[in-house]
Amino acid sequence: MRLIRDPDNRISSKQARRGEVCALPCRNLSRPGGNLTGISTLNIELHPKRLELLAELVPQARVIALLVNPTGPQTERIIRQAQETARAMRLQLHMLEASTETAIDAAFASLAQLHAGALVSSSDPFFTSRREQLVALAARHAVPAIYQWREFTEAGGLISYGPSLSVAYREVGIYAGRILKGEKPGDLPVQQSVKVEMVVNLNTGRSLGLAVPQSLLARRRCLRVRPVADFMRCMP
Repeated sequence: MRLIRDPDNRISSKQARRGEVCALPCRNLSRPGGNLTGISTLNIELHPKRLELLAELVPQARVIALLVNPTGPQTERIIRQAQETARAMRLQLHMLEASTETAIDAAFASLAQLHAGALVSSSDPFFTSRREQLVALAARHAVPAIYQWREFTEAGGLISYGPSLSVAYREVGIYAGRILKGEKPGDLPVQQSVKVEMVVNLNTGRSLGLAVPQSLLARRRCLRVRPVADFMRCMP
């Protein structure tokens, strides 16, 4: 969830620590007020975990690239989180910047020169809109990559870890129905959807010569993995 400072300084430090601040211009999550409400999903906060999962899936990769959009409002925070995690894991992390289709091509072309053995695609709307391009380039350059949405793995990406869009859309639909029945948006708390899922495309893994490690397979018991066709889907 993105935190912003209230222009009228109505947000207390205690609220910020509790996460009761929304990315929309509202006072807090439980009482947004006005005509605003919605669903807040975890995403930016998951970059350290994505880096850990990728390193677990590709343990031989000691150099990892992080693809970021330099124009994104959360890029600085994403880089800081990833760098801290990489240092703790003793990984070398390279930043690749792209905010255009051409820049994405150039970023992937530089992977061999950087000796990057894997790539983390940061959670940015621009990269979501270029899903097919990212997946195709990862396959062309034979680089294992992790993404934010399961839609990337369904398009042929190796692994994704992030919130479920279908769950979020369902929750938005429920709220829309309640509002249409007369409830005021400002009286409905901003829902924090904390459910995340890990999806691995086993076909892509095989094409890259990778086997899903037992450390991930064994986690099925606590993550309620449900194998579907050539996907392994995990939900905490």
